[in-house]
Amino acid sequence: MPTADSGTEDTLDLKLSPEVLALFAATPLTPPSEPRTPYASGRPYRAAAPDLLDHVADWRAAQTSAGSFRLVPARLDRDLELITGWMNDPAVAEFWELSGDRQVTEEHLRRQLTGDGRSVPCLGALDGTPMSYWEIYRADLDPLARQYPARPHDTGIHLLIGGSADRARGLGSVLLRAVAAMVLDNRPACTRVVAEPDLRNTPSVSAFLSAGFRLCAELDLPDKRAALVVRERALRHLL
Repeated sequence: MPTADSGTEDTLDLKLSPEVLALFAATPLTPPSEPRTPYASGRPYRAAAPDLLDHVADWRAAQTSAGSFRLVPARLDRDLELITGWMNDPAVAEFWELSGDRQVTEEHLRRQLTGDGRSVPCLGALDGTPMSYWEIYRADLDPLARQYPARPHDTGIHLLIGGSADRARGLGSVLLRAVAAMVLDNRPACTRVVAEPDLRNTPSVSAFLSAGFRLCAELDLPDKRAALVVRERALRHLL
């Protein structure tokens, strides 16, 4: 599964007033007592802006058939070189369109890290080893919400699998199912997890469907024709 989406170039273009941000900010969760994985240790992530995604840094690891998986909010000082390398993999660059020198990736990450908190870039660590890149974002506050009947607190996912050895063996669907469960477990106000992979990216679309997402529509977005896929809280135990 090469990638899952490239739509985050539009993620930060809506300007929200402080009053709107305060309205959407969630009540902080109590931090878990379990120890951090080695990759999650060090300076804790805390967004300077209101936390609109219920403290992704504090979400517990998921136990999957592939191992223990955790989302670790990205840091420029630690992760820029690794993510830049992934973005320059031709299989990734075809859909993310962020190939080039490290400044390209840095700008993409910095816009989220210094933004209003509606998108959190993360590394996916499997048994403590970073092997994927994720963006967890508020789809209801994103330009995507103009393209479908969004609900308050709809939460979106962007994903790429970093190494070629981890692709095309079903790992993407395992991790997508785990991350969708993380979102629903940690964001009680969220009733749906959504994504909009490029329709040309057949492995990505297939991975979402295998992970219990349903194909709801095809969307003409500014940079692609996308499959709108949705995983409903009400159906999570049936799909």
